[in-house]
Amino acid sequence: MVERSLSATPFHWFGLLAVAFAAVVADQVTKQIVVSQLELGESVHVVGPLEIRHVTNPGIAFGLFSSWATAVTILTAAAVGWMLFYFARSGARHPVLPVALGLLVGGSLSNLLDRLRLGHVTDFLDLRFWPAFNLADAFIVVGVALLLAALVSAERQPRHRRTAPKTTG
Repeated sequence: MVERSLSATPFHWFGLLAVAFAAVVADQVTKQIVVSQLELGESVHVVGPLEIRHVTNPGIAFGLFSSWATAVTILTAAAVGWMLFYFARSGARHPVLPVALGLLVGGSLSNLLDRLRLGHVTDFLDLRFWPAFNLADAFIVVGVALLLAALVSAERQPRHRRTAPKTTG
C-alpha cells in the first residue's frame, strides 16, 4: 500500500499565506481606523450589545499576563513557528488546513506586530458581556475551531461501503 505525502505543497502554502496576509491586512486596517477615529476609551454604539470601543491590552485574552509582555511576545512567536513547522509536515492532511492555520497565523502575527510596534494590542469589538477583542482574536478563535474540526475529521477511519451480497444463479 502506497501512502501519500502529507507535506504541504506550493498550492497549500499559497493558500495559507493568502489567508494569513488577508487576516493581517483586515486586522491592521480596522485597528488603524479605530485609532484614527476614536480617542482611547471612547465608544460608538453599533447595534444590540455591539459597540466599537477603543481600548488597549498589553496582555493576551482578557488582559491576562499584561505584566509579562516579553514572555507573551516570545511565546506568540514560538507558537507561529510551531504552526508553520506543523503545516510544512502536514499541510496536505486536510483541505481546510491552509485556511485554519492561515487564520491562526495571520491573527497571531497581527497581534504580535502590535506588541512589537506599540507594546500593546488595540481592541475595539465590545459586546458588553465579554471583554473587548479585535479581528485578529476572532480569526484565531475561528482558526482553532476549523483546525479542531479538520483534525478530528482527518483522524476518522474511512467508512467501508457495504455491498449487496452477490447472488449466484
